[in-house]
Formats: sequence, structure tokens, C-alpha cells
Amino acid sequence: MTAANAGTVNARLIAEGANGPTSVEADAILAARGIPVLPDILTNAGGVTVSYFEWVQDLGRLFWDRDEIRKRLADKLTDAFDRVWDVSHEQGITLRDAALVAAIREVSAALEARGIFP
Repeated sequence: MTAANAGTVNARLIAEGANGPTSVEADAILAARGIPVLPDILTNAGGVTVSYFEWVQDLGRLFWDRDEIRKRLADKLTDAFDRVWDVSHEQGITLRDAALVAAIREVSAALEARGIFP
């Protein structure tokens, strides 16, 4: 989506289905029009998360059936969405910006917990 077509979009919500499909200009236009955009970092996270589950299973010599994987995936993605949604509403920012803020907070907390940065 670009600045050329963002003004004509007739939607109540947009869920990005590709990596980086919305230009910065289009994102601003949609935000100004009050159309929330679920950013690609949330909507495309399922595959990477399941790959992580496969790695964990391999390390632990575990086997989770399809229902267990789906439950774990739903839990992880719901938690991620809720955190982004909360930041968006607390800060009055778009979901894309909130996802960035939430990610920076997570990395910062992990680095501090590991003593990498004071």
C-alpha cells in the first residue's frame, strides 16, 4: 500500500499479510483516517514461532501433537497482540509503533536481566 492508494482504502481494519507491504506515507494516511493496521511483525509471526517450538522440541527430545502446538501458538500470539494493543492505547500510538516500542522494551529487559548493559 502506498500514499497513492491509501486514501481510497475502504476498510475498518487492515492486517498486513506480507513483509513491509505498507509504506511509511501510507501508514500515516491510514492512521490519520482512523484505520488501524495490524503490522506484519504480528501477523506473520506464526511461522517463526512454530520454528522455535520445533527447535525447543528437538533440544528437549519432546513431541507435541498438532493441538498442543496450536494451543502454544495461540497463547504466544495472543500475548504478543495484547502487549502491543496495550502499548498502543496507553501511548496513543499506532499498532506498528506500539509493536516497535514493545519489542525494544523486551530486548532492553532481556539485556538488563542478563547483565549485558547496566
